[in-house]
Amino acid sequence: MTIDRWVLAIAGTFILVSVGLAVWHSLYWLWFTAFVGANLLQSSFTGFCPLAIILKKMGVKSGTAF
Repeated sequence: MTIDRWVLAIAGTFILVSVGLAVWHSLYWLWFTAFVGANLLQSSFTGFCPLAIILKKMGVKSGTAF
């Protein structure tokens, strides 16, 4: 699996978990959802993604976007 797919999989998991926590625990978890979404949006314009940097240092194969 490439860095691109890892980033999408982890971001999607974070969003689903935080929405679930907002439903069952506290609506403040939606701030985390907004943070993940904003990070995805800015990385689509700038190409900078902290998770991609971490995954690259861990030796994950690069994809086309990162």
